[in-house]
Amino acid sequence: MAGPDFDAEIKQLQATMHTIEQVLDLDAMRAEIAALGEEVAAPDLWDDQANAQRVTSRLSALNAEVDRFTELHGRVEDLGVLVELAREEGDADSLAEAETELGKVTKAVEALEVRTLLSGEYDAREALVTIRSGAGGVDAADFAEMLMRMYTRWAEAHKYPVEVFDTSYAEEAGLKSATFAVHAPYAYGTLSVEAGTHRLVRISPFDNQGRRQTSFAAVEVVPVLEQTDEIEVPEEEVKVDVYRSSGPGGQSVNTTDSAVRLTHIPTGVVVSCQNEKSQLQNKAAAMIVLKAKLLAMKKAEEEAHLRELKGDVAAAWGDQMRSYVLNPYQMVKDLRTGHETGNPQAVFDGDLDDFIEAGIRWRRGAERAAEN
Repeated sequence: MAGPDFDAEIKQLQATMHTIEQVLDLDAMRAEIAALGEEVAAPDLWDDQANAQRVTSRLSALNAEVDRFTELHGRVEDLGVLVELAREEGDADSLAEAETELGKVTKAVEALEVRTLLSGEYDAREALVTIRSGAGGVDAADFAEMLMRMYTRWAEAHKYPVEVFDTSYAEEAGLKSATFAVHAPYAYGTLSVEAGTHRLVRISPFDNQGRRQTSFAAVEVVPVLEQTDEIEVPEEEVKVDVYRSSGPGGQSVNTTDSAVRLTHIPTGVVVSCQNEKSQLQNKAAAMIVLKAKLLAMKKAEEEAHLRELKGDVAAAWGDQMRSYVLNPYQMVKDLRTGHETGNPQAVFDGDLDDFIEAGIRWRRGAERAAEN
């Protein structure tokens, strides 16, 4: 079997990296890094803690973006040097090493290229994810917990911090619902393609007759708000309930009524938070979640209005977007993109990047079709 055409493939990688550099606008990023560096050096930076947090987080995120591009650009250039030296010396082992590195670099460049497709209004934001069990009883609750673990494992693999706001445990096993934030630039744009209904088919571990069970869970992804977002929530529009935090099986984990549930009366949106130590902290965290969901609702209403003006130009995202089949065969398949794998365990362990990348490319294609 013939080896790769190194010259052609490296030339293509270099061209793709040049395009990525233009789209990311690295010069503008570096200028912003310099400006933020001056703000960070100011002695009164932490007088305004909220602004200091915003500045330092933005600086860290920009540095990470530039470092990621620079490191990958260096790998592409080093690959060319490695191939050239291996050819000059007739070194078959080095050529084999170059072929392996070519595969790894190509995958990394493709992943960075996908990142350039995230150009929506809120794509650069951090993400707020809510998972809810659906039809399927205890199996659905167990499935919701499996999905929670899947997304936290994915975040851990990328070194993205996860902050859990609320977990509502089911009586027998699993979760009724859970809400958590993924603190990383472009987390919303990346994870928004995971929103929808997920379906699990397996032999139920909760059925003593060993029957196959189909269960469902819903995933909702909204962007985390920033200070510049204008979402006003008058106090009289919010009903506040406090209750005692609880863990699995209803076991008390707090001896005071510190958990908080907020109900937005005009829309009926309900959010809760029980993972902080005090009622005030939980109320503040719950308000963050509530405002994020109200912003997402506002955006959805605006998009629905635009669709009405344009007419039905394309099929919307299917509600059921991915199937996880563990019996009678092993497969995970995305019903929108067609992407699939025969290794469900790897997916449940957080190996989601290929599904996410396929989803982002599919969505961009659908957007372009709608524009035309």
